[in-house]
Amino acid sequence: MNIFYNKAGIGDTLIITLKDIDLERRTFEKKGDVARIFNSETNETAGYNVFDASKYVQVTSNGPVDLTEELTAKVNEILSKNGFEEKIEVDLSPKFVVGYVKEKEKHPNADKLSICKVDVGSEVLQIVCGAPNVDAGQKVVVAKVGAVMPGGLVIKDAELRGVASSGMICSARELDLPNAPQEKGILVLSEEHEIGQPFFRQ
Repeated sequence: MNIFYNKAGIGDTLIITLKDIDLERRTFEKKGDVARIFNSETNETAGYNVFDASKYVQVTSNGPVDLTEELTAKVNEILSKNGFEEKIEVDLSPKFVVGYVKEKEKHPNADKLSICKVDVGSEVLQIVCGAPNVDAGQKVVVAKVGAVMPGGLVIKDAELRGVASSGMICSARELDLPNAPQEKGILVLSEEHEIGQPFFRQ
């Protein structure tokens, strides 16, 4: 789940995204101040829009909203008050973590892409990476599926040139770190960083 709020840009509306669905299958139902967006074929919920959001919750963010247990409980309360029975669950585990590149091999269908196996502590992810400096044995910053990049990009499971990719190995620029180098390349961390630990953008 991701939540976005931008009062100046789109008004007093909390945008809650749960999953992607094709545009042609997307429809909605509105009850009170809440619109549920869902798949017209499967009835799967893609997300909710909460209008007049400041009536229910105080949000100061201008873009992605930090997810907390308290905010999730508040969202569920808003849904219930407006006649929706669905309860939203949220994964609050860190989305930017220290990873270790265990393996790197050339992508079979793209000269500039590499297929990496990256240990993030709880699992080993397959990530397709286009950085010229990625290599086995490096400690790196991984944006896991569900992470929201500083520019607003939401990281999703993807397929790049026919190869599945779950997550992104990040550059300093992508993380919006101060004094990030302009040239292409991932951020390689020093040895003292622990695999699987959260990486906080300073």
